[in-house]
Amino acid sequence: MRTLTALLAPALLAAAAPAQARDYLIAPTRPDRLVIVDTEAMAVDKVITIDMAAPLPSLPVVSADGRRAFVIVAQNEEIVEIDLESGEEVQRLILGTEQERVKALFGMDLSPDGTTLAVYESPVGLFKNHFEVRPTRLSLYDTATGALKARAEAPRQVTVIAYSKDGSRIYGMGREMHVFDAATGQKVDELPIHGWGKGEYVQPDVLDAWSQFEVAGMVTTPFYTFREDGDPEDPEAYRTGLLTLDLETGEMVMKDAEATDIFYFSTVADPAKQRIFGVYNQLASFDLETRAPIKRVNLPHSYYSVNVSSDGSTVYIGGTLGNIGVYDADTLEKKGQIDLPDGHSMSLASVRLFTRDE
Repeated sequence: MRTLTALLAPALLAAAAPAQARDYLIAPTRPDRLVIVDTEAMAVDKVITIDMAAPLPSLPVVSADGRRAFVIVAQNEEIVEIDLESGEEVQRLILGTEQERVKALFGMDLSPDGTTLAVYESPVGLFKNHFEVRPTRLSLYDTATGALKARAEAPRQVTVIAYSKDGSRIYGMGREMHVFDAATGQKVDELPIHGWGKGEYVQPDVLDAWSQFEVAGMVTTPFYTFREDGDPEDPEAYRTGLLTLDLETGEMVMKDAEATDIFYFSTVADPAKQRIFGVYNQLASFDLETRAPIKRVNLPHSYYSVNVSSDGSTVYIGGTLGNIGVYDADTLEKKGQIDLPDGHSMSLASVRLFTRDE
């Protein structure tokens, strides 16, 4: 006869085993949904419908424990906190007032300790007979109460914002990489983007509206330029470069990567910081250090957003339409496709990856 200890041993071992971290994707879709994808099962895990979210919940920012998300909704004028396990709305932050309309188009991030939400805002004063365009600004909100903690004027045309790993700085990507004090929101420094490559390249062009830096802790974006001494008839004179900003060290690097024969809408670095993946009508991989291209494959349709698994083995591409492509990070061979409910479009939304202990 087996002893009670022997019978209970498997259960005791299971209880003592550490929780296993599991990757999930969060994909906003029109007009009011957050779709949670279990990447291991390669299937939709949950669909959360957000009240008054139309036309698109554009940017989700997930807490470190993977259990709540802040999402820009309601024509980019409100931010909701969502419990990702229950699907319930926890709180709603209305950015404007009767005297001022405020849009939060793309830039939002959560502090590493989870206590502060940084939002890049575009306000307009509302008067009886006219509108008044006001300076863009960086606002810092208390995540527990929704109260405004600090606010400061910020340069225009910032799209992506990201906290440094130690929570002391906030980076804002615009004409330059602006650096803000995380306690006050005041600008304290900038790193050159438009000012890069003078004497060798013309002013670079950057268009980046996708936040997808959570796995590597590195902001990346493609940029496009032209050799100063180049012949307009020479295709090699038109250049695609890759920008990286390490959120741990603060180091920003911009390097020429290849001749511009195609475009990439967005890029992401792998967690080992060895490769960069870019996407639009093709999916491509690059060596992060040298920026040398490794491989490129054609895609069945355009994709805007790209992300990568926490172990670096799998690339996920989304945005644009209603499916997420799944590709091998080494070979860029397609591993599968996740069709989102009712084929609803992700459009310009950022597809984020988060990890949760199960």
